[in-house]
Amino acid sequence: MAILRGGTKIFGQDIRIGLPRDKSLTDVVGDLKDKQGGSGKLGGNPTSTINTFIAQINQGEGMARPNRYLVKFFLPEKYKLGNRDAYDYGAYTPAMNTMTSSDMTRNVGMMANKVTMPSRDVNTTDVRTFGPRRKMPYAYSFNGNTEMTFYGDKFLRQRHFFEEWQEKIFNRHTHEMNFYEDYIGKIHIYQIGADDQEGGRDRITYAVELDEVYPETIGQYDLSYGDNDKVAELPITFAFRTWMNLSKGDLNTADIGAKFGDVPEVKASKEFGLFGGFLDKLPPELRRTGRDVLGAVKRSTPIGKVTGGRVFPPFL
Repeated sequence: MAILRGGTKIFGQDIRIGLPRDKSLTDVVGDLKDKQGGSGKLGGNPTSTINTFIAQINQGEGMARPNRYLVKFFLPEKYKLGNRDAYDYGAYTPAMNTMTSSDMTRNVGMMANKVTMPSRDVNTTDVRTFGPRRKMPYAYSFNGNTEMTFYGDKFLRQRHFFEEWQEKIFNRHTHEMNFYEDYIGKIHIYQIGADDQEGGRDRITYAVELDEVYPETIGQYDLSYGDNDKVAELPITFAFRTWMNLSKGDLNTADIGAKFGDVPEVKASKEFGLFGGFLDKLPPELRRTGRDVLGAVKRSTPIGKVTGGRVFPPFL
């Protein structure tokens, strides 16, 4: 309707005039289509810096979250699964030690509340033949240590676990040192995908393996009357020789199984699941929709109803 409208008859003819309302906001989307060549997208140029940044984030399916991780310990071959060499002043008696059993190994991995990812360095030396000097690499090295912190339960079983492992290095009674191969193990650190969609919740997106590992330092922790609501946190420093990227070249190809003790195993394969390879080939804007459809299909099967849409149950 017009704001003002009026009319009169002049020589038998109706003459009308009116003041129309503002129509500049009537069809905003249509106006943008004309201005942007038919794109119709709100918010300006789709090739702007912020939109390009968002597109890059979407290609990576979101950002990595530092609180989404998993740690798995592989004890020395001689002592894993609870086998222990019990030395009693020279008397050798094989015994079962629950502190280093497979269940306790799983418990310790779950209690790791702080983990430091390992670093790698390229060693250089200054070389100058003519003009400014150059830093020429001559070797690569590792810092050789990584720190972790673990929650301690009522009986501090987690501290017992590392004490038992550390005592494989030396003999408390004879004070002799054992062979290097007898006490070194491995540690796997898994970065879990930050995608909240059910199809990608428990996927391993990055993984490293620390080789020739042993607990070098069992750190101290403080006791205080004033810490009423705090949980004991046990600092452990591990020594290692090297580390390697388990997921390099095999992203989205980790096979996830049913039991914590058997998984996660990072295996080289062509696809992640039956449809993983196909979904990864889709454009980013269609990949999430495809996962939603696949998740609905999983939930419609009997096992999907039990596991909440996952082919295998989650870790925890």
